[in-house]
Amino acid sequence: MKTDRTLIVVPTYNERENVARLVAELLGVEPDADVCLLDDDSPDGTAAHASELFGTEPRFSVLRREGPRGYGRSLVDGYRRALAGGYARLVQLDADFSHDPRRVPALIEASRAADVVIGSRYCEGGGVENWPLRRRALSRFANAYVGRITGLRVRDTTSGFRCYTRRALACLLEGSIAGEGYAFLVEATYRAHSAGLRVAEVPITFTDRREGQSKMSRKVILESVLMPWRLRLAGRKGEAASRRFQEPADG
Repeated sequence: MKTDRTLIVVPTYNERENVARLVAELLGVEPDADVCLLDDDSPDGTAAHASELFGTEPRFSVLRREGPRGYGRSLVDGYRRALAGGYARLVQLDADFSHDPRRVPALIEASRAADVVIGSRYCEGGGVENWPLRRRALSRFANAYVGRITGLRVRDTTSGFRCYTRRALACLLEGSIAGEGYAFLVEATYRAHSAGLRVAEVPITFTDRREGQSKMSRKVILESVLMPWRLRLAGRKGEAASRRFQEPADG
């Protein structure tokens, strides 16, 4: 096992304009971490561009994904790589600088007392920049919606800036994962909480993307709307099965 080392993973799709600065900042901000881009076969050559710039850096790698694309699928491949590589923890963040690389050490430090650490916009000290009022309201509503349906007492279940311990990664990979888009984040939080893992939040300031285009689509939004209900129903079925198992047999 790579004692106390961290793997930082960044899902990318058409992020050529961001990767040079992002990778350089990540390599500088945490000396005991490796950086891996999880590239979804970007048409703009993100993977090739990054490899050309950082190919001789031993702490950098690119996982060129083939087959079905998707945010959740990319992260699962990153989780598998972290476990196979013997890392103590994994940090994930977006490639567009909406997540400040300088906050990575804070998430790592918090992971020493928690299995899942969420970089939160909505805990004390967190915030959002460059978002119109409508989008702020929608994000707040989405998190309240998730909490109401699932019972999770996490302020920012939809944040993609996270740190997982090795134990949390193993837990998430034990069963099949339904979420393919950003609903995966809610699913991961719910499953970790249901498994009894400690979930903590540290404040971040989210800044709307500097370059490129948003990856949101109608399909991603619909999946995000339905996921809390799927988790709630699955949880009820599990509770019912557990009660049946515990009930003494007649006679």
